[in-house]
Amino acid sequence: MKILVTVKEVATVEDEFEIKDTEIADQYLGADLNEWDDYAVEEAVQLQEAGIADEVVTVTIGPEDSEQTIRQALAKGADRAVRIWDDSLEDVDLLDVNAKTEILSAVVDAEDPDLVLTGVQAGDDSFGATGVSLAEEIGAQWGAVVNHLEHDLDDVASVRRELEGGVEELTDIELPAVLTIQTGINEPRYASLRGIRQAQRKELDVQSLGDLGLDESATESQLTLTDMYEPESESDVTVWDGSADETAGELGELLRDKGVAP
Repeated sequence: MKILVTVKEVATVEDEFEIKDTEIADQYLGADLNEWDDYAVEEAVQLQEAGIADEVVTVTIGPEDSEQTIRQALAKGADRAVRIWDDSLEDVDLLDVNAKTEILSAVVDAEDPDLVLTGVQAGDDSFGATGVSLAEEIGAQWGAVVNHLEHDLDDVASVRRELEGGVEELTDIELPAVLTIQTGINEPRYASLRGIRQAQRKELDVQSLGDLGLDESATESQLTLTDMYEPESESDVTVWDGSADETAGELGELLRDKGVAP
């Protein structure tokens, strides 16, 4: 069984930052592996360790600068990685779900995996539709917001999914399938020093849109980033210094002023 895991480098932001036009200034930005994707990678590696999967491949859409971040997945046990980038992506402010779906579906066609795992959402833009959209595009079964996966896969994946209102659904999904993985399904491992060294020697295949049989039209987005700003606070925060005994009276007085306490 081959498992394909979609991974993404997401921006991390310092507590204090400045916005320039529609971007946060570079000096306030860092980068990390998307949290939800980290859980998806761990689930795939556990399936390989259990003897279910023969190969774990990751795929990302990102520039060369993202390689150090996505190598985290290789350091944690993925066998190889595919990075998709093209000059036509350089000036795209916001790659929408349709564009990501078209690019990733071309990778699925090339790799022919039995199972595709994605994170439920991305930590930077909070999009959460790519996995399900990809499943529809490739004609595969899907399960969204999966927080448990039985590790005895054959032709069926037995999963538990989070639904609204704290309800969970137990269901069987025929393979090939796409599952979007929720945080908490496992405990992602730290990359060992040995794993980090091995990751530098593992294959990272860089492909252009042309390599996938796509052209520049695949990058066309229906979304336009028009503005970026910090939302204004609708209420003030009161902070007291001191122990509970010292501040309990002040809290009680504030609650009475707000009409919360008698």
